[in-house]
Amino acid sequence: MSRRTRVLTTVVVAVLALGAGTAYLWRARAQETQRSSRGQATAADYGRLRAEPHLVFRSTRRDASFGRLTAVALLDPKGPRAVTATSCERVDATAERVLCLAQRRGVAISYRATVLDAALHEIRPLQLSGVASRARLSGDGRLAATTSFVAGHSYASASFSTQTLVARVDGESYGDLEQFTLVHRGQQIAPRDRNVWGVTFADDDDTFYATVAWAGRTWLAHGSLAHRRLTTVRDDAECPSLSPDGTHVAYKKRLGLPAGQWRLATLDLSTGRETLLAGDRSVDDQLEWLDAATVLYGLLRADQREAVTDVWAVPADGTGAPRVLVPGAWSPSVVR
Repeated sequence: MSRRTRVLTTVVVAVLALGAGTAYLWRARAQETQRSSRGQATAADYGRLRAEPHLVFRSTRRDASFGRLTAVALLDPKGPRAVTATSCERVDATAERVLCLAQRRGVAISYRATVLDAALHEIRPLQLSGVASRARLSGDGRLAATTSFVAGHSYASASFSTQTLVARVDGESYGDLEQFTLVHRGQQIAPRDRNVWGVTFADDDDTFYATVAWAGRTWLAHGSLAHRRLTTVRDDAECPSLSPDGTHVAYKKRLGLPAGQWRLATLDLSTGRETLLAGDRSVDDQLEWLDAATVLYGLLRADQREAVTDVWAVPADGTGAPRVLVPGAWSPSVVR
């Protein structure tokens, strides 16, 4: 074989090998895309899902849906997903409205809060001064509450500071809840280091619950928008969520654990009885009620370094065990 022939043969083999490798990678990528999108609906299905009980959340799948507002049928939470074009860091939804806290990228990262209608068209922008943390709508969608970190980025940090704002979507703003009168053990107090976060609304468009913290301690507080007042109810309770029937509050508590470590509990508002929920992992989230007997929360996967979270469900009476309800999801909101 001449030298020229050997060179040509080598080139042909290299080209064939490269082509085979490229084809293999293309097939592997196509298969992976098919696997990741299997069981995932298109954005057009969002309108259909809105007509039935469904779950709205932020997708954390490592595919094209990452960060997108996504919905799934409540009767089939691991089934087909409707992925929208709207991106949210935190989300809450009712049948008619959606509250979306979103990240804006530019020279510097900033955040915005927006109330959307059922078709995800913007109704009203809301003030958001820092890093998005918590979002809540009242059951009728008339009230919106947002919490952002204005100093520090975690509730586990001793130096964190929050701003929690409440507004009527179609009207006035109640401003920063830190400016509300604070009543503790029958006395009006005004600690300079107070923080308020994690609002949950009752159905009367006046009553709410929230976390109030000062001097290194946290309290569950009962609030009134009409009277611009917060009254402490129970210590060591954070990020409350009121049950659909208004009889219980679910929250996270430290139980003597180090900063940044929490267990979940529920409180019977009529008897004051507290119940610890099953599970041995720390949960840093504001809970959501799936129904009168079950609460939901987001949790980072323990065996994965990437920021993939799952939505878990656990009985609200302390029995049973936690289970993954929706994989690759965060910030769940039940729309009945």
